[in-house]
Amino acid sequence: MILVTGATGNVGRELVRELLRAGRPVRALVRGKEGSVPAGVEIAVGDLDRPESLGAALRGVRGVFLLGGRADMPGLLEEIRRAGVEHVVLLTSRSVVGGNPTNAIVAMWTASEAAVRSSGMPWTILRPSGYMSNALRWLAQLRAGDLIRAPFADVPIALIDPQDIAALAAVVIGSDQHHGSSCELSGPEALVPAEQVRVLGTALGRDLRFEGQTEAEAREELSKIFPPSLVEAQLRFFAKGEFDDSRIAATVSEITGRPAGTFAQWARRHANRFAEGREGSSSTIAPIPSHTRATSSSAAWSPTRVTGPTTTRPR
Repeated sequence: MILVTGATGNVGRELVRELLRAGRPVRALVRGKEGSVPAGVEIAVGDLDRPESLGAALRGVRGVFLLGGRADMPGLLEEIRRAGVEHVVLLTSRSVVGGNPTNAIVAMWTASEAAVRSSGMPWTILRPSGYMSNALRWLAQLRAGDLIRAPFADVPIALIDPQDIAALAAVVIGSDQHHGSSCELSGPEALVPAEQVRVLGTALGRDLRFEGQTEAEAREELSKIFPPSLVEAQLRFFAKGEFDDSRIAATVSEITGRPAGTFAQWARRHANRFAEGREGSSSTIAPIPSHTRATSSSAAWSPTRVTGPTTTRPR
């Protein structure tokens, strides 16, 4: 049995589908609601920020796909180890590669990686570039018209399709061939925001225009979503040039045997989401886990904490 955390997120949702297609037993960890978990998947309710809530979710599990960036990674991994798990695939970010350790985002991911390395379990670390699905943050602007305004106009990013992260995770999880490996992942091309907007316009059949935001505007926008430390971290990444996310890595094709998808392919596949205005589960700019985002919700800084038995969603 493989436990997928973040099972309703952009990567976790795709990984659940990959494992189902391969006929592998999969259990989805959710926080009190099924969300978009596919039919036939075993569901477990629990909270990664309360490791003691994961007993039922971990029962009989051999491999765990784990989101990094939690407050108590050592405690979480100890709970996983005690359950007899044989392999952890940890999702972090390639910002740790050559990143400034004083940057709050780099420090968060570095701590997560250190915890899994010292956990006593076999591990594999996945370090992706920025996600193509981050373009969903433009939905509100697309509803209003054909002008997209975004920060960091001159920063190219080798965006990766979350589906490719999932495909690679499905290959490595439970395979001892990749134990102890840290895999840097990216898409096949580095695009600046204006190029992303042009490609997206083609996929949607719209004449979209792009306009860059100033650093002050970027700070104001980010402050609506993130706490000050993470706002500053992102500005250091992209406005101050601390993080180069434009490198092309061939890891996806090397491990999965298929080329990484392009942004144009992703945009065509998700054109209906833009047309229907469905934002999905992630609208971040930098590689930051969604649970760190501040919103108007009363649960902004405290994920739903519900425990309970596993169930299986009917087909």
